[in-house]
Amino acid sequence: MVIWIIGLSGSGKSTLANEVVARANKLNNNTVLLDGDFIREMFDNDLGYSMSDRKKNAMRICKLGKFLSDQGMNVVTAILSLFPESRAWNRTNLDNYYEVFIDCPLEILIKRDSKGLYKKFQRGEITDVAGMDIYFDKPKNSDLVINNIDSKDALLNSAQPILEKMLITNDEL
Repeated sequence: MVIWIIGLSGSGKSTLANEVVARANKLNNNTVLLDGDFIREMFDNDLGYSMSDRKKNAMRICKLGKFLSDQGMNVVTAILSLFPESRAWNRTNLDNYYEVFIDCPLEILIKRDSKGLYKKFQRGEITDVAGMDIYFDKPKNSDLVINNIDSKDALLNSAQPILEKMLITNDEL
């Protein structure tokens, strides 16, 4: 199964993905995390942040997720997922795909700014920030939408229904 966790920077994708993986691996040891930032590092940061490079990275993650899932692994991703085409590819090519969108108002993301991206953008130090000068098309048919406007604990509580979906799906296989 592939759990595809989507959201803007600071929305809680990695936090939630890590929690789901940790809980799943307490039950069985066949769940892996694919984080968009780590995949970039794994490939020696050979891609930049142009739309073309972002699309390549997204497809790498899609195909790596399929590769691992086809071998019986559960895959949890944390990815910006800018492109509806990659999500459509997943729905077409992955047998067990579950899309989770973490929705969070931009004002809250700017306050959190865990990576400092929004501040750097506002100071004119960087460009190409999703949600700012790159349009982020919110997914329209996610299987689960989490409104992350509360505490970290509230977000982490969302891990349980995702884990239950994974367990139910695995039992059906």
